[in-house]
Amino acid sequence: MTKPIAVITGAASGIGEALAEQLVSSHRLILVDINREALSALSTRLAGSEALVADLTSTSEIEALLNKLNLLTGNLALLINSAGITHRSLACETELEVVKRVMQVDYFAPVQLVSGLFERLNQDATLIVNLGSMAGWMPVAGRAGYCAAKSALTQYFETLRAESSHLGLSILMVYPTFVATPIEHNALDGAGGMTNKPRSTAGNVQTLDSVVTKIMRAIHRRDERLYFDIFTSFAKVLYWLFPRVYQRLMRRKFSEEISG
Repeated sequence: MTKPIAVITGAASGIGEALAEQLVSSHRLILVDINREALSALSTRLAGSEALVADLTSTSEIEALLNKLNLLTGNLALLINSAGITHRSLACETELEVVKRVMQVDYFAPVQLVSGLFERLNQDATLIVNLGSMAGWMPVAGRAGYCAAKSALTQYFETLRAESSHLGLSILMVYPTFVATPIEHNALDGAGGMTNKPRSTAGNVQTLDSVVTKIMRAIHRRDERLYFDIFTSFAKVLYWLFPRVYQRLMRRKFSEEISG
């Protein structure tokens, strides 16, 4: 009970699970996920952790989660917003409910959590860790809803950082490219089911271990932003300076998503 607290959403798989495994020895873990079975198994494996099942597409379930988090005693050192979903479908073929679902999990859920814990986060000098994406800076074909959600996440928390620099909380924005995690295996199609469309990628697909190692290093240093490779930096600059060239190359690389 004397350990600092780390709250991790999306803890049952992928980056969230890997970060939990790294933090269990130094933190009291509060593991949050919609997958009850996987979450229970992880909590059993990571001694001393607590599992809280919550559907982050539901604002009422997030409110119930906030009530539990606000009752925790001890220092809330880390809030890691790792939960996320994506889709692979053309914008013109994607139902509005799919876009809303992606926006809710990837953007509104982290905002609601931080808003509901804001006083506590400042009091405890919490480090908020958000899983952003390069898709938040530049378009990626077949992922309009996901790009929109990650762009909103970036702009909200970068603005919050500017407004709260004199307060206690800190913010680490993590900007990976393509990572080998379950989020891509569970991508939605335009109607909200699981897509059978294979994933197109650009640059090297990063391993989960390498990504988590870099995130942990950034957490310990309390960095503000984490970028991963030269390709991301090059693509970002190319898009800013020569957007038509970027879009032409991107359409070619992601032709399978565009062609349907």
